[in-house]
Amino acid sequence: MDNLALNLAQFIKEKSGVSRLTLTDFRNYAHLRINAKLAPIIITGENGTGKTNILEAISFLTPGRGMRSARLADIKRITPALINDEYSPTEISNLNWAVSAQVCKGDEEIEIGTAVERTAREYDEDDIRSYERRIVKINGQKITSQSELGKYISAIWLTPQMDRLFRGGSQPRRSFLDRLVYAFDVEHAKRTANFEHLYKEWYQLLKSGNANDGWLSSLEENMAGTGVAIAAARRELIAKLNKFIEHEPDDVFPNVMLELDGTIEQLLDTMPAIDVEDYYIQKLKSQRRNVLYNDNVDGVNRTDFKVYYKKKRMPAELCSTGEQKSLLISIILAQTKCQTLDKGFAPVLLLDEVVAHLDDLKREALLEKIRELGIQAWITSTDPKLFASLAEDAQFLTVKNNSVTAS
Repeated sequence: MDNLALNLAQFIKEKSGVSRLTLTDFRNYAHLRINAKLAPIIITGENGTGKTNILEAISFLTPGRGMRSARLADIKRITPALINDEYSPTEISNLNWAVSAQVCKGDEEIEIGTAVERTAREYDEDDIRSYERRIVKINGQKITSQSELGKYISAIWLTPQMDRLFRGGSQPRRSFLDRLVYAFDVEHAKRTANFEHLYKEWYQLLKSGNANDGWLSSLEENMAGTGVAIAAARRELIAKLNKFIEHEPDDVFPNVMLELDGTIEQLLDTMPAIDVEDYYIQKLKSQRRNVLYNDNVDGVNRTDFKVYYKKKRMPAELCSTGEQKSLLISIILAQTKCQTLDKGFAPVLLLDEVVAHLDDLKREALLEKIRELGIQAWITSTDPKLFASLAEDAQFLTVKNNSVTAS
């Protein structure tokens, strides 16, 4: 990334974003189609009308569980008849939800679809249960790994729930960090999902009391190899963003300094990856007893993402609520710019009610940065007047009565 002081727009090689979005039985929408511009898209309407649901649908075009981390069964549209009935998988199965989109990446147009597939599982002749899984298709072909999505689209979101990101436990910060890594390393989503699966199996085996030592050792070797790869990818992202931020102006959205607080990540500073992997294996073996006594197990599953207000040298958790919001926006803007320079196409921004809690100066500064970047940003609000400065640059939509119209 040479000559970072130049206007970022000069580096954008390909216009990217969602040009058409179609929802079927998704949340409150029986059917919805939006033809979108590759520009800021302002979605306004009263609270509870379904604005955020549109952003959530877009988030399902990327790897993972979406911006709400919701259960698949909770996303399907519930009809008035079903609201009054006792929950029944059989009745609701006819309302499996789907999201499809046309995604643009320069001159290339890609069709992406994701939906729920329901499968029956028979426990005995009188007990047939069903379970759901998410399937993904790219240009009509079913893919085996969601990480393939990262080749065509990535998204970064900011929601009101993230206002508490710096004050709670480490898990939400770790998830936020891993989503940032996905944009640069499409295999990271597969690694994190694989590690979670291995960890769950290892944990359950230990809890059962019937674990075979050879089986446990095999799981620990796989966990260590996958965990070190996860730690290395996180370290690479932090180094990339910190280097980029050094060249950024310290304006209304203050510069940040990013760190990783994790044993495995820190060991990679001084040891070869193969040695860290051996250490991790032995660490897991020594922590088997921790599982039996419900104690914590140290590793990449415990890593914390630390953020500092750089100029004040203050941890984000000690900053005011307004400062924390500004720091989050700083991270998202840095990630957006860095990814655009690195990959040649920008992420889609999903900003849910972000401007409502910014003062006039910061709101206009954020909108101006989005306009200058020339990227697609889906922004929700109850008040369209807040976006008057984007009147010539944005697409305005209004949500009402489970439908969307042009404003």
